[in-house]
Amino acid sequence: MLLPTAYLAPIPYYRLLLRAADVHIEAWEHYPKQTLRNRCLIATSGGVQALTVPVARPDNPKATTRDIRISDHGRWRHLHWQALVSAYGMSPFFEYYADDFAPFYERRYEFLLDYNMALQSLVCGLLDISPTIGLTEEYVPPMSVVDDLREAFTPPVPRPVRPDLPPPRPYYQVFGRKHGFLPDLSIVDLLFNMGNESVLYLT
Repeated sequence: MLLPTAYLAPIPYYRLLLRAADVHIEAWEHYPKQTLRNRCLIATSGGVQALTVPVARPDNPKATTRDIRISDHGRWRHLHWQALVSAYGMSPFFEYYADDFAPFYERRYEFLLDYNMALQSLVCGLLDISPTIGLTEEYVPPMSVVDDLREAFTPPVPRPVRPDLPPPRPYYQVFGRKHGFLPDLSIVDLLFNMGNESVLYLT
């Protein structure tokens, strides 16, 4: 299975990780803008909010994903963490996981891919899943792999359409009474609301 890198990837992404025997993350593609590679979706009191990791504009318009650097412009780490605290501070499991995620909003990472992979490793550990994940060593041409899902999470497509991927089913969300159930959000929405039952939801 070939997947894009993603910042705090959506729940369907982790459902795929749980099902796949072997996963490769695309590192050599020409970096596409405005995707979940540097953006995640969370549920707030105002509805769905996108959190975007700012990236430095590369000198080369054909820069690969592996070469994309995180920009230190603004106070995005502080703003993202405060957004997570505001959105999930009252959720059942935020305090349980807060110390795991907080360092990622204190330490500086130079490359987006490294940051995403480190967060992915953390999340897999918290979910207690152990998918076999590696980075591509060169660009993989389209149609050369059976399970090419590099574009599956590109807006406006919220999730892959696959027979082995069940439709989203409601789970407890902090603002569920206000907004109704909001599907396909970042995996942190599931973790902070469902805790150690999250992996059961993914099956």
